[in-house]
Amino acid sequence: MTMIARWNGHTIARSDDTVVVEGNHYFPGDAVDASVLKPSSTTTFCPWKGTAHYHSLSVADATNIDAAWYYPEPKEAAAQIRDRIAFWKGVEVFEE
Repeated sequence: MTMIARWNGHTIARSDDTVVVEGNHYFPGDAVDASVLKPSSTTTFCPWKGTAHYHSLSVADATNIDAAWYYPEPKEAAAQIRDRIAFWKGVEVFEE
């Protein structure tokens, strides 16, 4: 099953190797269009996954603040999401 993440008319990620955690598809980093990712200083903490870091998305002169997140050093219980990125804030994730 190939999953796609799309926002503002642009395919941001496509992969048949996502990991689903808490209902969110985590895409492999190399399946994400890095040209639309903009660094963010935002972080949040999850007791079992660790510290999440964020990217904003920039597509066609529009910005979606902190719409992508990842765990660069997840806790052991969440090791399967290392080097993976998930999306929210209006990013449509669907099966192709």
